[in-house]
Amino acid sequence: MKDLATERGGRFFRDRAFVETPPRAVIGLEAEFTLFIDGRRRRPEKVFGDPSRLVRRRMIPRTGKSFQLPAGGAIYFDTGVIEVTTPIVELEPGCCYRATRSLWEQIRYLRVELDHWAKRNGCQCRLQGFSAHYNLSFPNARKSKFRNATKFAYLLAHILPVPVLLLAANRQSSAVGVRPRRSRIEVTADFTPDPALMLATCVFVAGAVQTVLRWGNFGLRQLNRNGIPRITPFRLRKHSSRRGWRVTADSLGQNPFTADTNAPLWKLREGRTLSLRAIAAETLRPFRRRIRQISDSRTLEHIAAVFAGNARSVLDFAERPEAYDDVGRVIDWGRRRMRRWSRSKYEKIIHRVIAHEPMRIGQKRYRVDRMNGWYQVDCREVGTRRRRTFNLDELVRMSAAKKVAAKASNKHKASKKRRAESEGRSPSPKTMPEIRRRRRVVSVNALRTTHFPYNPINSRTNFTGGLP
Repeated sequence: MKDLATERGGRFFRDRAFVETPPRAVIGLEAEFTLFIDGRRRRPEKVFGDPSRLVRRRMIPRTGKSFQLPAGGAIYFDTGVIEVTTPIVELEPGCCYRATRSLWEQIRYLRVELDHWAKRNGCQCRLQGFSAHYNLSFPNARKSKFRNATKFAYLLAHILPVPVLLLAANRQSSAVGVRPRRSRIEVTADFTPDPALMLATCVFVAGAVQTVLRWGNFGLRQLNRNGIPRITPFRLRKHSSRRGWRVTADSLGQNPFTADTNAPLWKLREGRTLSLRAIAAETLRPFRRRIRQISDSRTLEHIAAVFAGNARSVLDFAERPEAYDDVGRVIDWGRRRMRRWSRSKYEKIIHRVIAHEPMRIGQKRYRVDRMNGWYQVDCREVGTRRRRTFNLDELVRMSAAKKVAAKASNKHKASKKRRAESEGRSPSPKTMPEIRRRRRVVSVNALRTTHFPYNPINSRTNFTGGLP
């Protein structure tokens, strides 16, 4: 997900000196893929140039070199990989379901467009899973010298690696990381082709982030106070890109990605020796309540089952599954579970935006010009071409007010119709077609009672009386 405040390049409006961020907590997911054409790894920038040459439908441009996908998310080419992202989703019950569902919708749309391009060019294309990023906003409220995004990310780097490793990593994985990104926190891991495990990872990360945000400070002493087990030795490495930290194969004394997850190989600071699964199960305890609040007991049970060894982890396989090498060909994402939740308010607005339909606001109509970050929409007034920027919350409020007004109008019309029927008179017509139909009936009735004299000069009629 591109940084809202640091993206450069592309077309942008010079009078916008800053990018507005949502006032509420939000979540968003990203996935990166390596492109293979006829078995050879290729850079998408050299093959397509930009995403508009891959996707057939016209896309709304975004800040930088990215485009808004018709499926609701965004797509761009980033240093040799294809990256798709979800729109921001409000952090509320069901948010992780919505974000995970949205990411797989973007993957499915990309897969369909890539298959069409491959058929047109007589070649075979596949997407190899590279990485997945879990983004959660960091609130400005209560922000201080001891409570900032950097300290927060450093504390999370001591909490998240072992649980995320069991939920999202595979035998060829190399790192689990956390990066502070101005107004958000980004957790990086390997892409997992299993939607259920991706959902479990998203829920655990969101639950942990929301719990830690409520702690008094972000010092490492909070680990002991909240019963978080600490492995020794524990050496964080610098993140491979931008700021941040990550746990790699040599951070814990031996490689956690290839070790037996059930064997007690890991020494803790207090002297105990536990397995990776036992460490993850103890780490889960302080976050259970918040996880249940933002998801449901079924997902919490799935996470606990993976940590207890009663549900599979990708690390249970000796080799990385083949599904990693051809992502999107077959997607089994548990439709019943995903369809329990309707789209969020932000998602609904963004789907209206990408439909390219003019929006009526007051007495004016606007067409979408581009997406300005993830929270703002730049529009042009139809006719005058004057520019105006709306944020998603403004569009949500205006859409809700319009629905309330339409509902009140329909209620008034229904009551008026009932009164007319009770008084024994015909209700007034509601639409122009109804008005025209009634006018035709009146005209024909009048015509049937009128006598036309025959005039051979300016009339084509050949009768002297009224219509039979």
